[in-house]
Amino acid sequence: MPVATPVVEITDLKKTYMLGKVPVEALRGISLKVDRGEFLAILGPSGSGKSTLLNLIGALDKPTSGKLLIDGVDVSTLNDNQLTDIRCKIGFVFQFFNLIPRLTAKGTVELPMTIADLNKSERTKRAEQLLETVGLKDRMDHKPAELSGGQQQRVAVARALANNPRFLLMDEPTGNVDSKTAQEVIALIKKLNQDGVTIIMVTHDQNLAKEAKRTIKVLDGLIASDMVN
Repeated sequence: MPVATPVVEITDLKKTYMLGKVPVEALRGISLKVDRGEFLAILGPSGSGKSTLLNLIGALDKPTSGKLLIDGVDVSTLNDNQLTDIRCKIGFVFQFFNLIPRLTAKGTVELPMTIADLNKSERTKRAEQLLETVGLKDRMDHKPAELSGGQQQRVAVARALANNPRFLLMDEPTGNVDSKTAQEVIALIKKLNQDGVTIIMVTHDQNLAKEAKRTIKVLDGLIASDMVN
């Protein structure tokens, strides 16, 4: 049988920023593979390089050197239009929900599908299915102000899944909710992974990282450990 292509494959990835005239090495040579169906937590303190790594995996920034493949495609070779296409294959879930106040939950989930040119009936059907999947069947016509923090995060997750992404990229997904709601969000994330969704989650919370199947720890721009939970 042929070996499946990793969803993400990183080789000796480096990223240097300039603070004025001073170079800052955010990543100093990271190599990493993420296979389809994995639930990977990237753990590390502030300033460790994990957010830089997230931005690179999300094709939101370009490395200084090294190689980043998404579904076997070298991101560094792509033009702006091709990068936009790659980003459409990634579902982003951020700490802050970034919901549009005037849109209902259903309208929010439909929005990425509008950009992807799905017709109205397909958009509506898929949005309703996704909102049911995340436990919001009875909240489809509610706007953000009418939803709790946990419900808003669930809408954000459904929106991220709208265009059948290759993987979900999560940045501190429980960082803006209370502990009870955090447990609900974690349960949802684990269920999505059990259903086959590949998840890459950046966090500084060790308890949250333990819920993943695999955890890498980033320190000073390098992978300090890589272990299966």
